[in-house]
Amino acid sequence: MKVVDRNDVELLSQVLRPYRDDCRYLQEAYVVEGAQEVTARGRFSIAESCYIDSTGHFNAVEFNICYNQLGYFLIASCVQRELLDEFAAWSMDDFWERQLSDVLIYRFASKFSRMIDPGSFTGEVTFAKPVVRRKPGRPPVMIIDTACSFWDDNGGAAAGEVTLAFTRLPG
Repeated sequence: MKVVDRNDVELLSQVLRPYRDDCRYLQEAYVVEGAQEVTARGRFSIAESCYIDSTGHFNAVEFNICYNQLGYFLIASCVQRELLDEFAAWSMDDFWERQLSDVLIYRFASKFSRMIDPGSFTGEVTFAKPVVRRKPGRPPVMIIDTACSFWDDNGGAAAGEVTLAFTRLPG
């Protein structure tokens, strides 16, 4: 595995731009390229939940938000660094235009093994090889099966599997 992106602060800032200030949980991130997959790992901190009084632990809504932030960073890195062939036709402008409207969660599953301290924890999102599906009379859709996990230094742990669907593909 090769580290591709060591905490690209500018890219991370652009990826998080659509989020409200109090909901920018991803603090730093980097990307690792493997033989068949790419992985983003990041450090998170949730000082205060953006939607509810404190539960005292990382919860399902925050799991989804953190997954989205790290996942968007990984997509942007794939486009910028041409890490997966399926993103070769994408420009950064294509990504920024499609980030919110055309990257859809098709399937989402999460499991919490032990409570995670929301003040400081780590997360990881891995993309398997994307598949572009073409059906007669319909625009192509790119599907990526992903795995994710979050953990803290005290043994807190959660994991999930998410399938992404990319609509309105460039080119």
